[in-house]
Order: sequence, then structure tokens, then C-alpha cells
Amino acid sequence: MAEPIRVAVIATVYRYLSHAQHIADRFLVGYPAAGCWHRPNVRIVSLYVDQKPEGDLSERRAKEFGFTVYPNIADALRCGNPKLAVDAILIIGEHGEYPLNDKGQTLYPRFEFFQQCVRVFDDDGRSVPVYNDKHLSYSFQKAKQMVDASRRLGFPLLAGSSLPVTWRLPDVEMPDGAHVEEAVMVGNGGTDAMGFHALEAMQCMLERRAGGETGVRSVETIEGEAVWSGRWSKALFSSALSRSDNPLGATLADGRTQDLTAPGVLPRLVEKPLACFIEYRDGTRATLLMLNGAVRDFTFAAKLRGALRPISTQFLLTPEPNVTYSACLVSKIEEMFVTRRAPYPVERTLLTSGLVEACLDSRIRGYRKIETPHLDIRYQPPLQSQRAQS
Repeated sequence: MAEPIRVAVIATVYRYLSHAQHIADRFLVGYPAAGCWHRPNVRIVSLYVDQKPEGDLSERRAKEFGFTVYPNIADALRCGNPKLAVDAILIIGEHGEYPLNDKGQTLYPRFEFFQQCVRVFDDDGRSVPVYNDKHLSYSFQKAKQMVDASRRLGFPLLAGSSLPVTWRLPDVEMPDGAHVEEAVMVGNGGTDAMGFHALEAMQCMLERRAGGETGVRSVETIEGEAVWSGRWSKALFSSALSRSDNPLGATLADGRTQDLTAPGVLPRLVEKPLACFIEYRDGTRATLLMLNGAVRDFTFAAKLRGALRPISTQFLLTPEPNVTYSACLVSKIEEMFVTRRAPYPVERTLLTSGLVEACLDSRIRGYRKIETPHLDIRYQPPLQSQRAQS
């Protein structure tokens, strides 16, 4: 076998059920893949952790697996040597105590972590692949700087959510070159963190439409009673909700099935509904609905020109503590580390990072429709589907 790929982990926290634990642990002990236990030819050699809350696992893991916890990022990348001494970097800036901005976004220091890595690349004259967990940054401007730096230095950059690569129920893919007339995405959770997951899942479907991704022209966010005005296709909404395996309300009370779209049901269940209306530059329209209290999963539906029925699916989230959909994501990270090519374009996550910020901007500007010329981001999707299929 080839020498193991040497990896540095740069994390906000490393505790039970944190993203760092889900991702880094799989590189330490392996993960299930296609019905087998897979051990990556990867060796974590260093760790920088920004915060050590109660339950911190960093020193315990370091002792068990023989790597070093360093006091700063540059040292973690150089492993006590004069120059960069790793082959790849995991940046996992999720969880921990960080301030919020006026939009309600947690100011995780992903951009700052990334910039310190780039400084080492510039100083040492060598760069390596980088995976950045979830958003590139809460700020589109910072996110774009990250993508620009990867282009300038020529290293592969992968980022984003696990939803685009998890299993789907049913196992469907958007047909290449499909003409999408309208789409609806239903999710739950906080607007910043979980809204990003929902938008990235929606984006991995819509980017396969005819012409590829063209960018976003405008967004508009509404909340509260105004959401129930129904400015989206009722048929698509019903199709997306029909894919939910975790409906709340009467189903939890006594197990009965229920039509969530029946009059009065959702207003009783959802205290703070939120809808984001997205208009793409090619005219495609999409609606994101965050329905806390009604569902606990993420579902999608789209109307395709000429099709009799919508295409719809659920992005499967397997239960804690294993959350094996994280293994689907780790397999893509490992692929990039081995091949030095990102399996799907980082522009997807650049666009969704900007979409989250734009939707929140609309909210704090009085729920106005806002133009988004900065989201003129064009790219082609990967030729092969990246969803888990075995």
C-alpha cells in the first residue's frame, strides 16, 4: 500500500456528537461503505482545537491514536517541522461558543481558520487539499475569498453538507438536462445552520437542470401567518411532505397518519413558519419552507416540463449516535484526499452560503425582495450522481 495520507484537523471543538467527532473519528477507526467496513489509508497526525468544553475528546483521541494536539494552526500544519508537513486538511468549524450577528448567524471562524492555512501555503510554497465543513463562511464575501484562494494556489477545495451525498427515499436523481418549472424544499431546524442543509440539498437537485447552474437573481423571505398564503405549488408541497418519515402532531399522539396539507393542520403545528422564495437567473423558481413542529426531515419536490407527476424524495438522516450519512460525506472527502480532485464543485457551496446570507438579509430588511447580482455563480454539476446508492 501507498504511504498513508497525513491529515491535520482544525476544529472549533472535538466532543461527543460534534462534527469533528463524526468526521475525524471515521478517519481514525474507519466507516461502513457498500456493505463493508472501510479503513481509509489516512493518518491523522495533528489537531488544533479552538475550544475545549466539558467532554472534550481531543487529548483522549490524541493519546489513543498517537497524534499531537498543537497550540495553533501553523504548528498543526507543520507538525513541529520548518515547513508544511501534512498532505490534507480538515477544517471543521461547527459547534462551540461563538457570538451571533444581527442576522442570527453564528460567527464560526471557518474563514479565519482557512486564512491561516493559506498563509502557511504561501509561506512554505506548497498547498494541499482542504475540506471545509458546511458553509464556507457566514459571509459571502469571505466565502468567495476562500474559493479565490484555492484557485490562485491550485489546491482542491471541497465543502458543504452531508445531505447531497446521503441516501434518498425513493432513490431518484434529477434527470440531466431536465427543464424544471418549480421546486419546493421542506426542512426544519434553525434558519442559519439547518437552512443551509436544506438549501444545499435543494441545490444538488436543481443544478442538474438544463444548462447547469446559472446563479440566483433574487430572494425574498417571509415569516409567520403570511407563509400560509401559499405562494407555491400546492401539488409540489403535498408531494414533498408525502416523503416525510417523521411527521409530527397527530402521528406522535396516537400513530395515525395525517394529511399535513389539510386545512388548519400546519398552522396548529408550526409556531414560526418561514418561507424563502428564490428566483434563479434562468427563470427557475424554488421555495424553501422551514416547518419546525410539523416534520423532522428534509424533503424535495419539483415539477418538470412534460412530466405527469412531480419528482420527489427525502434526504435520509440516519439516527444518532452513528449518523451514518456522515460516512457518506467522509467517503467524498477521502476521495478528494486520494485523487486531489473535488468530486463535486465547491461553487455549489459558495452559492448556498450566499443564499443563506441573502435570505437572512431579506428578513432583517423588512421581508423585502432583494436582488442578488453577486450570486451570478455558474457551474456544471458532476457527470455522475454523488448520492449514496449502496
